[in-house]
Amino acid sequence: MIYQGETLSVRYLEDGIAELNLDAPGSINKFDLKTLESFNEALNVLYHQTDLKGLLLTSNKDAFIVGADITEFLGLFAQPAEELSQWVSHANDIFNKLEDLPVPTLSAINGHALGGGCECVLATDFRLADSTARIGLPETKLGIMPGFGGTVRLPRLIGADSAMEIITAGKDKKANDALKLGLVDAVVEPSILKDAAIIMLKNAIAGKLDWQSRRAQKKAPLQLNRIEATMSFNVAKGMVSQAAGPHYPAPITAVKTIEEAARCSRDEALAIENKYFVTLAKTEIAQALVGIFLNDQYIKAKAKQAVKAGKPTQKGMVLGAGIMGGGIAYQSSLKGVPVLMKDIADTSLDLGMNEAAKLLNKQLERGRIDGLKMAKVLSGITPSLHYSGAEGVDVVIEAVVENPKIKAAVLSDVEQHVSDDTVIASNTSTIPINLLAASLQRPENFCGMHFFNPVHRMPLVEIIRGEKTSDETINRVVAYAAKMGKSPIVVNDCPGFFVNRVLFPYFAGFSMLLRDGADFVKVDKVMERQFGWPMGPAYLLDVVGIDTAHHAQAVMAEGFPERMGKDYKDAVDVMFETERYGQKNGKGFFSYSIDRKGKPKKSIDPEVAGLLAQVATATQQYDDEAIIARMMVPMINEVARCLEENIIASPADADMALVYGLGFPPFRGGVFRYLDTLGLNNYVALADSLAHLGAIYQVPNGLREKAEKGETYYPAPNNA
Repeated sequence: MIYQGETLSVRYLEDGIAELNLDAPGSINKFDLKTLESFNEALNVLYHQTDLKGLLLTSNKDAFIVGADITEFLGLFAQPAEELSQWVSHANDIFNKLEDLPVPTLSAINGHALGGGCECVLATDFRLADSTARIGLPETKLGIMPGFGGTVRLPRLIGADSAMEIITAGKDKKANDALKLGLVDAVVEPSILKDAAIIMLKNAIAGKLDWQSRRAQKKAPLQLNRIEATMSFNVAKGMVSQAAGPHYPAPITAVKTIEEAARCSRDEALAIENKYFVTLAKTEIAQALVGIFLNDQYIKAKAKQAVKAGKPTQKGMVLGAGIMGGGIAYQSSLKGVPVLMKDIADTSLDLGMNEAAKLLNKQLERGRIDGLKMAKVLSGITPSLHYSGAEGVDVVIEAVVENPKIKAAVLSDVEQHVSDDTVIASNTSTIPINLLAASLQRPENFCGMHFFNPVHRMPLVEIIRGEKTSDETINRVVAYAAKMGKSPIVVNDCPGFFVNRVLFPYFAGFSMLLRDGADFVKVDKVMERQFGWPMGPAYLLDVVGIDTAHHAQAVMAEGFPERMGKDYKDAVDVMFETERYGQKNGKGFFSYSIDRKGKPKKSIDPEVAGLLAQVATATQQYDDEAIIARMMVPMINEVARCLEENIIASPADADMALVYGLGFPPFRGGVFRYLDTLGLNNYVALADSLAHLGAIYQVPNGLREKAEKGETYYPAPNNA
């Protein structure tokens, strides 16, 4: 043994070939601060080995290195820029040390080599991957860019265009795709990876493979003449700007970094990368996106605990076919849990099966599944007009019409046909679970399981705990949602639960803006382009369905009359009364036609201005900041109130529910991250300036108290 650390070791294999083996405690290898320093120590030891002829990097885990330790990022990013720059420079000295070893080096890559793991293998002369390998640089998804030489070595290895595509998209490459690009030198089966790596390294030692020229290429300027460079970088900047948009600066910054460093040697290029990396790391956007990643890990960890604690679902049942029921059945069967889909009408069953078939056809057309998989998923959905087979299901998901009396009758009926330990869940979006539970003999086996439309695309499932819901029920339903590939978040019961409860004050803010004379088209533009929502409020109401929103608004007003009740006719009422239901019938706030791809295309309808004039008390111009404040304050107040009332368990749960359920702009990190970024005192002052508008603009006591104490919702990061 040449070197033994906590997370890695170095030993001679044979004839001057040393193996640096990564083997951290736990299930994965990652480049945390401790491993990076251990890596440095190991390299220092190797530099003193007079018998060294070659170095092989291997991993003892299923993945080579999954990347840096993202839990350390916020602490690192909180350092002063100069200190952060020095740390990045120190990390790069370590990877340079690997690259500058006076012997050939080779990485034997199994599983994932991502982020810092990818940058590590780029520093070796050769890369041999097994067929399970996936290699990439996902940093731009976190609001940053590669900082350990990724923007320097990758373009010099595979060319600027391919490197910019990988870095700006933040997606990894499968082994064979990496081979085509030249990112790896060969791909072998996992069983022979190490043996093949040793043979390859011996060939390099013997001079059969020119490792010195490979190394020199990575340390030299990019091989592009001025015309090629101008074309390459201008095209990339145009495409990346369009794809990433104005709120996500990391991809375009990475392109500019590669461009600026194109004529530089390695060390100069690394200094340029360092400068831009630190600039991005210090942005609020990076804090928000790293925060979302950490929150997502927290949600997944809670789901894993539920999987361990709850009985697995072997067979499911969906009550109520249609598009929603068909979407749920498809998702369950796709992930390996067969489903009995029951309805009272053949037409509904046909609609449900057609929805599943349509989704599968799209997958087939894109090459994501083959015909056998499609057949297996469809055969996993059993349409039925009867309860035959219901006695063998583990979980029932009720997805009938959003009417409390109908739901209660259906729930009571199905309970008679299932076993005593079958869990029943309602896919209601607004009706209180405690109200529905009253119709059941076993309310402890009942909870809410609120999917979002379209089911196959929306990651969130709200799991709603009623007063009598057992922990076992919650664990089983959370585990089932996770098995379906969803992100389950548990909330307590109230009208609208969490997501819809906080959405309707936002819609109320919109209605009040229109009442006070704002132009709905401008409001939509500001909320999309400036704030970053995927849809403005008018467009979102059209997509949800004006009739659906009108009904839900009444439910919310009944549940929270002080804040959500209204004593005036608003824009949603006008749209509803004139049967402008949105996309579903081609007209709402906007008009809709079908484009060449069969998708709805919106356009301005000149009739709408006249209709809305009926409910506007004035015509007034609002600047962007005023529109954002009047739209967002009602939602933010309600989110804070939900935390104070224990409807949602934590700021992390709330922020992920908003991002995954409503499309809250990820670069803002969710409401609580946004509040911390604004500063609670600043927010309270803003909301107080609007308090005269009504109860939804009045700051809840808990938020005000936190502001007075100078607190934040998320703990301040520790400087690493």
